[in-house]
Amino acid sequence: MRISKNIPTLLSALLATAVLSFGITQVAHASKWDAKMSPEEVEATLDQKFAEGSYSSKGADSCLMCHKKSEKVMDLFKGVHGAIDSSKSPMAGLQCEACHGPMGKHNRGGNEPMITFGKGSTLAADKQNSVCLSCHQDDKRMSWNGGHHDNADVACASCHSVHTAKDPVLSKNTEMEVCTSCHTKQKADMNKRSSHPLKWAQMVCSDCHNPHGSTTDADLNKASVNDTCYSCHAEKRGPKLWEHAPVTENCVTCHNPHGSVNDGMLKTRAPQLCQQCHASDGHASRAYLGNTGMGSQVNDNAFTGGRSCLNCHSQIHGSNHPSGKLFQR
Repeated sequence: MRISKNIPTLLSALLATAVLSFGITQVAHASKWDAKMSPEEVEATLDQKFAEGSYSSKGADSCLMCHKKSEKVMDLFKGVHGAIDSSKSPMAGLQCEACHGPMGKHNRGGNEPMITFGKGSTLAADKQNSVCLSCHQDDKRMSWNGGHHDNADVACASCHSVHTAKDPVLSKNTEMEVCTSCHTKQKADMNKRSSHPLKWAQMVCSDCHNPHGSTTDADLNKASVNDTCYSCHAEKRGPKLWEHAPVTENCVTCHNPHGSVNDGMLKTRAPQLCQQCHASDGHASRAYLGNTGMGSQVNDNAFTGGRSCLNCHSQIHGSNHPSGKLFQR
């Protein structure tokens, strides 16, 4: 196969869409066939091309006759998908057509559709993903069908970059940026004062979640929320002699794992958090809040000063002390 050198190219397409309200400019690269074919017609044509199986006899050389001037196209050969010395690479088989489908008459003016990937593609996400999944089948992706990203019609190419030396989502330094481009609420939470160290790349989203789906809520790597938390916070794992029901049931009953403005990533600071369950439980229901006549100064009151309820109930995650029924020791 002949591989041409990278040739810088000038942008020949005008900026089609400017979203000034967001302060960004988006470039729309519409394919030639998009102007005259509906998405349904594109899909039907591609199905017909696969049925005919008219592949190029010259492989990637046929594609590079036109596309070698594109830096983005040529960047494929910097990564694993363009490795010409790997038996697992598409270059060992149908080359470009392994992913983009049979060429057919596409080389005669580029009007006949090929499979395009990513957010700008007119092809449905499940059709795009079927190409990726035809090779990438393993135990990490066995739950893709029915997973959160699959149900949201997210295409593999919306997160992964194939035409590049290093896929950003596969690097711990850039994975979070890819994930938070969609998960904006979690991005806001992780920048709050109490959070897991995601913004410093000491943790990444995939430490807890499997983006390709799992059998658990939120596509967690472990069987439950608590098992996920215990993989780092082993000291919180029971069984304990005296157990606190919300702790053993679900850590996120009290904590927001993506971040919070409260200490310990608590959803609400004590005593309000404790009173959500202990609303009619003796002194807990009559906690003095703030600078009131009953409470005097906040720091003079064990309910509102310091750690509030935790001033006394310090072993709130459970106690092994024979006298620790109230989690005080």
